[in-house]
Amino acid sequence: MDPHPGLIRTEELPLYLSRPAKQPSGGPMIVSFGGGHGLYAALRAFRLLTENLTAVVTVADDGGSSGRLREELGGLPPGDLRMALAALCDDGEWGRTWRDVIQHRFQSRGPLDEHSVGNLLISALWQLLGDHVEGLDWMARLLRTHGRVLPMSSVPLVIEADVALRPGGPTSVIRGQSQLAATPGRVDHVRLDPQAPPARRETIEAVRAAQVLNLGPGSWYTSVMPHLLVPELAEAIVASTAYKCLTLNLPGAQAETADLTLVDHLESLHAHAPELRFDAVLVDSAAAADEPSLARAAERRFGARLWSRPLESRRPRAHDSLKLAACYRDMLIDAGITVDEQW
Repeated sequence: MDPHPGLIRTEELPLYLSRPAKQPSGGPMIVSFGGGHGLYAALRAFRLLTENLTAVVTVADDGGSSGRLREELGGLPPGDLRMALAALCDDGEWGRTWRDVIQHRFQSRGPLDEHSVGNLLISALWQLLGDHVEGLDWMARLLRTHGRVLPMSSVPLVIEADVALRPGGPTSVIRGQSQLAATPGRVDHVRLDPQAPPARRETIEAVRAAQVLNLGPGSWYTSVMPHLLVPELAEAIVASTAYKCLTLNLPGAQAETADLTLVDHLESLHAHAPELRFDAVLVDSAAAADEPSLARAAERRFGARLWSRPLESRRPRAHDSLKLAACYRDMLIDAGITVDEQW
């Protein structure tokens, strides 16, 4: 008798949802960390260079559809994970259609208003399967994604920060990702609750196997830095011998760091992860021109070379994935890493 009736089993997969018998072999093994629109742009770029791509995603979102599902169902917030899955969809009819489906938000006068279809699908799979990674892998099969999506932790997290609401003034404790994103002021320190959350085994394995690790772009304190506050994950990143890249934000792209220079971004990251080193720091050339000390700061704090290229899209304060891909390609080739271009 089946001890788990009703659960979906891998051996029962129809052919069109089955994974290939062997893992993709084209291109380097790349892991990109982040969340939201910044990670989306990086993934859309990296998927043009490799089939061996893993997204590691923050799990601290507490606003909108994700926040409501997190509160009601008690699991991980699905929104940033959904965004990463959408980024890994291909550009064929199947990929475009399912990307639009999972990104669709209901408009109604009832409780479904502003819920994302993808958030509901992911939450349903988590309830059916009882495992976050297995549910995400099932979504990846459905979408036929070019890569895998993993959570940075196995438990939902809360971001807490000490914020100076006015220059030179005392700090206040701001709790929650949505509150921090909406609070004007300068962040002095950020931490997670729980303070030492567990990392997923699959995530640590992906980091250890990677040839390339990329952090950013994205909301600095709520999408980028949290990865370095999960002890086991931070240790794996620091210990990795992979080529490490930091992709900086475009100026003004994130409200939570509106008053920070890009050098300030580097200083805050170094303060929270002093042992971390990068091989490269990527920045938009127009932004770099405004901060002549940026290259020195990248070398001093992280031992990194600054790569400055035009990276902004026609949409203001947003990265162009094709420009990012070209920069990533040149950066990796310069490091002796062979890419599998799929332009």
